[in-house]
Amino acid sequence: MAGIGAGGGASGVNLVALRSHNAALLLELLRRAGRAGVSRLELAERTGLTPQAVSKITARLREDGLVTEAGRQASTGGKPRTVLRLVPEAGHAVGLQLDRDELRAVLVDLTGAVVGEGRTGLDLGAGSDAVLDVVEAEVRRLVAGAGAGPRGGSGADAVEPGGSEGRTDGAGTGPVPDARPPVPPSAPVPSPSPSPEYAGPGPGPAVLGVGVAMPGPLDHTHGVLHRVTGFPEWDGFPLRNALARRLGVPVVLDKDTNAAALGLAVGGEAGAFAYLHLGTGLGAGLVLGGAVHRGARTGAGEFGHQVIQLDGPSCSCGNRGCIEALCLTAVARGDVDEAARVLGEGAANLVGLLDIDLVLLGGRTVDADPARFVRGVGAVLDALAEREGVSSPVPVRVASGGARAVAEGAAQLLLAPLFGRAEG
Repeated sequence: MAGIGAGGGASGVNLVALRSHNAALLLELLRRAGRAGVSRLELAERTGLTPQAVSKITARLREDGLVTEAGRQASTGGKPRTVLRLVPEAGHAVGLQLDRDELRAVLVDLTGAVVGEGRTGLDLGAGSDAVLDVVEAEVRRLVAGAGAGPRGGSGADAVEPGGSEGRTDGAGTGPVPDARPPVPPSAPVPSPSPSPEYAGPGPGPAVLGVGVAMPGPLDHTHGVLHRVTGFPEWDGFPLRNALARRLGVPVVLDKDTNAAALGLAVGGEAGAFAYLHLGTGLGAGLVLGGAVHRGARTGAGEFGHQVIQLDGPSCSCGNRGCIEALCLTAVARGDVDEAARVLGEGAANLVGLLDIDLVLLGGRTVDADPARFVRGVGAVLDALAEREGVSSPVPVRVASGGARAVAEGAAQLLLAPLFGRAEG
């Protein structure tokens, strides 16, 4: 897979060149139309652009391979209209979920459909080189296995199909050696704006980039980790730049909960909602006003570290009585109902603070017993509504996407801007 990590990286047009807000509007309408497509005249009517502008933009999109003709509409008396459609396979994005003990990866096409996936063990405490070796190898294996890849260059860092450390299916060639020097936050890396021209020779279409989702806290804007809960040694590590330098494609870093929330919003969840993720830790992704709410320093959503029991059990963050510690302690002793009640109390705090419309639950701990968690959280929110005299309590349900929700959301960190949705 030559283009990921092809020494020095390829350069392509950025999102501004690809091309403006108007192009993104057209791409989103084409994405929604599916294989049936839509005519240029309809695109002009729906966007308010002139037919001439639509023709000019769609001509460029066809040159980029993102759009193609899909036949003609039946005539109603005039000349039959040519229908255009999005080409889903024209580009792909990789979405990664780095958890404390495993890596989950997906490869999606332009519509967000998963065309490849992988999962492997990961020790987030093993050190940056070891973690990045596993991540790099899994990305290469995933993309090579799907027959898609950035096409281009053959420098010293050109990628050969490889596999994750510890694979026994014969697909891999062992861990990827890393002789690269440390990467400072200011090191030049490929632009984080996805571009279909970020490509070179190869059997498949371009990989636009890699979205990485992992536990926080972290700095989404600069792609730098802070004191990841339980792993303070990552503090200050420029993960985005380090991984972009290895792979040679744009990389976007965000918290796992934010990525999942973005994926859910792109997938059709409307209104103001909170996504509560209970897995090996606990966090929240918030969608307010149609966008992921990250806060002034991109630190919003550290939901699990609200202290709700003074002098409660110790938490890995250094506090005592955090919701995360209380939930995980209850789960460890087999008391799922108590864990759900505690999670519900935290959800009730969010409802009271932000007046959200919906609470969505996810994460492997929730997935192990979803009905009890929905019932327990729902009972607390029902009681809150009754106390406040509200006739309709805030609904609670399990988020769509299952175990892949975070990884698929991470891929949307690359795709969403292409279709006019700000990545946050």
